[in-house]
Amino acid sequence: MSIYVGNLSYGATQDDINQVFTEYGTVKRIQIPTDRETGRPRGFAFVEMATDDEEAAAIEALDGAEWMGRDIKVNKARPREDRPRRG
Repeated sequence: MSIYVGNLSYGATQDDINQVFTEYGTVKRIQIPTDRETGRPRGFAFVEMATDDEEAAAIEALDGAEWMGRDIKVNKARPREDRPRRG
């Protein structure tokens, strides 16, 4: 399972996110989705940690915290829904 991190600063990098989340355990992977047209970050990320306990500790500590000038939203990521194709 992974963690959803929302309301991120557009300037946040993988290194920035890694530095914050390693305080709560081992970070296995960080994904920062980008806009297809502009290539800019979309303001959220997904973080995968080594254990469920580490994920729970990070969620508990960071949800609603102020980071890089924004109050971030941190919770369990939900599975992607099957959406009808556009067009």
